[in-house]
Amino acid sequence: MDERMPLTVAIIPARGGSKQVPRKNLQRVGGVPLIERAVRAAATASGIDLVVVSTDDDEIAAVATAAGARIVRRPAELSGDTATSESAILHALDDLEANGDRVGVVAFVQATSPFIPSDALAAAVSEVQADRADSVFSAHETYGFLWREGEDGTAVAINHDAAHRPRRQDREPHHLETGAFYVFRAAGFRESRHRFFGRTRIARVPEWTAIEIDDADQLRVARALATLHEAPGPIPVRAVVTDFDGVHTDDTAIIDADGGERVRVSREDGMGVALLRRAGVPLLILSTEVNPVVRARADKLRVPVLHGIDDKETALRNWAQENDVPLADIAYLGNDVNDLPALRIVGWPVAVANAHPLVIEEARVVLSRRGGEGAVRELVERVLSS
Repeated sequence: MDERMPLTVAIIPARGGSKQVPRKNLQRVGGVPLIERAVRAAATASGIDLVVVSTDDDEIAAVATAAGARIVRRPAELSGDTATSESAILHALDDLEANGDRVGVVAFVQATSPFIPSDALAAAVSEVQADRADSVFSAHETYGFLWREGEDGTAVAINHDAAHRPRRQDREPHHLETGAFYVFRAAGFRESRHRFFGRTRIARVPEWTAIEIDDADQLRVARALATLHEAPGPIPVRAVVTDFDGVHTDDTAIIDADGGERVRVSREDGMGVALLRRAGVPLLILSTEVNPVVRARADKLRVPVLHGIDDKETALRNWAQENDVPLADIAYLGNDVNDLPALRIVGWPVAVANAHPLVIEEARVVLSRRGGEGAVRELVERVLSS
């Protein structure tokens, strides 16, 4: 008889296909792929012994593995548009138990919810482990008046008396399911084949975390929320790569009568680059500009430069390989749409405060300073603080 304690396992279903948002589970919010965000949230929650990603997709599997998850390969018949999450969880449980893992509690986590509160997930796990509940789900309070349309198009009140409009403080709140996570006993789930059974309780989460990404508009909202709510912190990278115009400069130029250009740079940024160089962290300036001022500034800073580069992604990949630095360990600082290909391949895409909106959407970090006004120094200080 197997006497090992049964595990509490987080299972994250993440198939490769998606119609509304192509490659949805790999889309970045706050510069981090959704599947990686889900793995990290589950791994951070106390009480969870193992994080498993059920997928049919090689790229999702690679990202999830790098984030610390174990992969369960989902068969094609469970990976189509009509496949249910329940079927994926049952398959993952069968796979785990066939490999000798006893599962006592399941935390079903959805990668399409980018803001999973690890503390609330941990509390939900504790409720089931302590036998205070059989299933727990995330929800937020709402005092909204809900309506539905009748067959003739007439509005019908659902959770209130339309003739009586009590004040918020005089109303009982309802709770809206967020879809972020569900925690339940494995045995009860196998028996009911459903996520709600037995003693069901609510795990209350902040309303702003409730967004689920099902379309492109929700993805844009999530990216904006990440900028607002995710606190700045250290940036643990092994190398820094920056654009030039709009990053080291304020993106303006003075042109003399002979056509020569002058730009404005920040001495504060210069000191930041010097500190980074002394710390032994490589820095590269990567620019599409061909103007000699780019080379002159790089020489002044005593850092390498690649300029006149149209294909920044290829140039960055080649530089990373030549310097033996994984792309995941690089911070790229940009400001405009020509930086997007490079931003999308590094672990830490960073935007200056006044960057183009599309750059801000892709960024994992949005700095508080504008280009040419200390943005490089701000990035350097956060790298060195790690």
